[in-house]
Amino acid sequence: MNRTDGRAPDQLRKVKVTQNFVQYAEGSCLIEFGQTRVICTASVEEGVPPFLKGKGTGWVTAEYGMLPRSCSTRVKRDKTLTSGRTLEIQRLIGRSLRSVVETAGLGERTVKVDCDVIQADGGTRTASITGGFIALVLALEKMKKQGLMKGMPLTDYVAAVSVGIHQGALLLDLNYEEDSAAEMDMNVVMVGKGQLVEVQGTAERNPFTKKEMDKLLDLAAKGIQELIRMQKKHIGEFRLW
Repeated sequence: MNRTDGRAPDQLRKVKVTQNFVQYAEGSCLIEFGQTRVICTASVEEGVPPFLKGKGTGWVTAEYGMLPRSCSTRVKRDKTLTSGRTLEIQRLIGRSLRSVVETAGLGERTVKVDCDVIQADGGTRTASITGGFIALVLALEKMKKQGLMKGMPLTDYVAAVSVGIHQGALLLDLNYEEDSAAEMDMNVVMVGKGQLVEVQGTAERNPFTKKEMDKLLDLAAKGIQELIRMQKKHIGEFRLW
């Protein structure tokens, strides 16, 4: 099929990363997947949630939000961060990042990764995870330089991408037009070694088969490996924990 932006079915949108996009954050970047743009910042704070106090381990968490005119119509500002969609996405981002962090290496510190969507054209949560990891690594590197850690407490890289079925074709990295009309769509989070962190798949019209799901997972794996190669170009290859 011919995609609206001229891409091949197995082709990512153009991905661009601008590191250190925010002056004051320990780690930050602007990540762009086509027309989707997300500012990711990582902030380091002393202390941990109550359930971790005194255990000598740290924590990584995330918050997510969309600016009012990130979409074609104004999005109501979520002042309380309690909408179902917001909570679902920020928990997904937090789980994804924690999957590759050895929190004991942080000491009793919290790294908060904020993902703020300034323009949305599909795939905002997958862009947030991919860019959030870059911001996290930049923050950890700063902590290491400050002598707060002996090494980089990371077990792998992590990235995410969307896949789906649109007009019978299996597509990688759906934009909004494709996502809104897809027969099914799936968000896939994966680490560099190829292991899955999370899969969120839903049929919008017709049920999909296991064979189709397996093909989509292979398609997602291809895209995620490309994204991890991109991450390595920006943050380098570090010795895994």
